[in-house]
Amino acid sequence: MRTFPYHTGMFEKGRSRPVRAALDFYEIQKRQGAKSLGVFALLLAFYIFAFGGLILIGWTAVGALGGRLPFYSPGFWARFWMIDAAVSVFVALLQYYDARKFGGSYILKRLDARIPDRSDRYHLAMENAVEEIRLAAGLPKVKSYVLPDWAVNSLAVIEADGTPAVAVTEGLLADFARDEMEAVAAHEIAHIARGDAFLLTFVCAMANFFERIREMFEPDFGEAAVPGTRRAQAGGSVVAAFAAMSSFVVRMLGVLISREREFLADAAAVELGRSPAALARAIYKADVSNSFVGDFNRTYGPLFIVPPKAKGEIQDAAGHWTSTHPPIARRMAVLAEMAHTTPEAIVAQIGDMRRDRDGAKLVFPAYEEIHRGAALPAGPPASGAASIGLCPRCRVPLADTLYEGVSIRICRQCLGKLVGQDVMDRILARTEIGFSPALIRKAEELRQSQKRNPLKSQMRLDRMSDRADCPACGYRLASRPYNYQYFIPVDKCLSCDRIWFDADELEILQILVEQAKAR
Repeated sequence: MRTFPYHTGMFEKGRSRPVRAALDFYEIQKRQGAKSLGVFALLLAFYIFAFGGLILIGWTAVGALGGRLPFYSPGFWARFWMIDAAVSVFVALLQYYDARKFGGSYILKRLDARIPDRSDRYHLAMENAVEEIRLAAGLPKVKSYVLPDWAVNSLAVIEADGTPAVAVTEGLLADFARDEMEAVAAHEIAHIARGDAFLLTFVCAMANFFERIREMFEPDFGEAAVPGTRRAQAGGSVVAAFAAMSSFVVRMLGVLISREREFLADAAAVELGRSPAALARAIYKADVSNSFVGDFNRTYGPLFIVPPKAKGEIQDAAGHWTSTHPPIARRMAVLAEMAHTTPEAIVAQIGDMRRDRDGAKLVFPAYEEIHRGAALPAGPPASGAASIGLCPRCRVPLADTLYEGVSIRICRQCLGKLVGQDVMDRILARTEIGFSPALIRKAEELRQSQKRNPLKSQMRLDRMSDRADCPACGYRLASRPYNYQYFIPVDKCLSCDRIWFDADELEILQILVEQAKAR
């Protein structure tokens, strides 16, 4: 286990201090487990105060209806403290067990984390980066996960069996260079090696408990007019309000734990990855992009590399008491000093790298540019088992290829593509491929036609025979728009969830999505 010779004092005075002898991963986790008992004690104290207040209010209300207050009755305070302590200990222990046993797994499940697809070049690069940094940090094991989200963010958690895990979004994989990906992996693994991930997973998982209660008892406004539901809704509203207050208290614990630890994780990541400029670029790109992942982000905020927020949203301003992270400008300034440069120069690097990346794109031509204006082939399609593995237009065998780092099948003759529905978000998030002016014009013509006559744009003459079948499973293809936002005509297999794109259709869809994101 390597030591990380950095201390929070270095960020204020520009110097490092000696550190104590290194601990291995298991010793650090054991210490963090002891600290979680301290968090439990604080939570128990809060419960004793909160439940005690609720019990007193309820008891007073009942006594007032009976004409006498209960405070002066014999043995009242003994019964009160006994009930208060019993309820508080029971709820706190239940929540502690839930957080320790199911916390990390529930967080990953709620964020829809998935095991990397090793046939995907981007996923494989991320998995390799995590493995390289894991070896440098001397950790026994780190799992990798991918979050199917266009946002740009990452996090580290500890699963129920004690195995640490690093999860990154598809948006991050699409936008980050190799050194930036390694810097993010180093930051998250630094949280794991220092023990921060264990404690933050525990605290955020405790908030899960309250969030589930709040969602369960939130009033359903659609039932407001149903007789007999108002009283239940009133009680549910009280429970939901208490759960929301408790969740806020737990989130504040996360704020106290996480803020300064981000500086230490940044510093440790620099030692592991040896590239402070790459980490600064990664943090800046995540902050200015959409970093809002899933629908549970405020609760999980302390876990992420930057606070989850929508693009253009200003959240947790510098010095704000609810901020889960230190200001991005301050983090960048520290990292820029380590790289012997300035934050402005790092931002300029991002612009230069994007221009270089755009210039290195493989530009795809339109079908007509390759075949000199030839019309798409319209040969008799194959049917049933005879169609498997064959192009539904040309009846020639499909070839395997990589497109935006994803494995798809393509017809070398008509340039049609067979793509799994489960990888479409990855393709649309990535910008590795460029497009010729002819393709861009075709995309603009389609967009304008949809604006002029959106109803007509939903209609499509079926260019293929009724017997056209899916090349993957032989099931009949159905002509559909891609979705209700992009009315690109495609042929979908409702059996195996694959999509057949005729020539230029996938490229036009990508152009429209990229133009929409740019707007």
